[in-house]
Amino acid sequence: MNIAAKPPLMIRLCGPRGFCAGVDRAIQIVVLALKSYGAPVYVRHEIVHNRYVVEGLEAKGAVFVEELNEIPEEHRAQPVVFSAHGVPKSVPEDATSRNLFYLDATCPLVSKVHKQAMRHNKLGRHVILIGHAGHPEVIGTMGQLPEGSVSLIETIEDADAYVPVDPDNMGYVTQTTLSVDDTAGVIARLQERFPNLTAPAADSICYATTNRQEVVKQAAPGCDLFIIVGAPNSSNSKRLVEVALRAGAKKSILVQRASELDWDDIGAIGTLGLSAGASAPEVIVNEIIEAFRARFDASVELAETVQENEHFLVNRELRNIELTSADMAFVNG
Repeated sequence: MNIAAKPPLMIRLCGPRGFCAGVDRAIQIVVLALKSYGAPVYVRHEIVHNRYVVEGLEAKGAVFVEELNEIPEEHRAQPVVFSAHGVPKSVPEDATSRNLFYLDATCPLVSKVHKQAMRHNKLGRHVILIGHAGHPEVIGTMGQLPEGSVSLIETIEDADAYVPVDPDNMGYVTQTTLSVDDTAGVIARLQERFPNLTAPAADSICYATTNRQEVVKQAAPGCDLFIIVGAPNSSNSKRLVEVALRAGAKKSILVQRASELDWDDIGAIGTLGLSAGASAPEVIVNEIIEAFRARFDASVELAETVQENEHFLVNRELRNIELTSADMAFVNG
């Protein structure tokens, strides 16, 4: 197609977008473990919610398992990595009982929520966890405390229906990747019903979730289409789709790769918003931009609110291993 014949398109590229410091650290841990100990390195569950990342690590020699008993006897000296979402206390206990060497890649901000929940419990409060049932982070957080000491609240309707044993002795924490707006509504309803509900010592929703939502809010008005790069099981990515629609985008979709784009459905658009969830690699963002450039006379403008400079150290055992740009090129380009 002649360039002159292509329809014009403005792409509003959000910043910050994509990998947060916790996701970046978790992937680095697997890559560095492979460099240090050789393949295979086992990973319990998806290291992060992104199939492209998982397949890239598999190509390097990582083996993903659902449970620790899947690790063969002959490989028990090899490391096993726990995912960025966190795990119940029973998992490292199981690893120790099996004499497995494990590396915990739990995001430090998720670990902070664990500590907040344990603090509530230590002070005798029943813990309210605001989150999504079945999400690995929720399972991990609930698994820090004795059974029956945590109640999960997902919606305002749940908050209305909840009947506590002691309404004056409760504390709450939240899943890190929830929508700021949705969480605020649930918290407000709980505080309205239970005035003595104790907040966590610090906000549970992570900076990366908040930052990605804020820039999508600013970029969405006037967009004919807003694309969020992310996996369907990524909570923070799905929330970004909702945020874009609420903020004024005419349409918003979640895609994992450029190959998923339905060009007939996209049709004629003049302004495209583009962001990525915290588990989505930059190489896929670039892939989608190039796919639109093949069909449109596209120009890119950066919609940026803040710059993120956070960096989380990897496990002590891995800090003397050099990590090069080539090691991470499969996700960073």
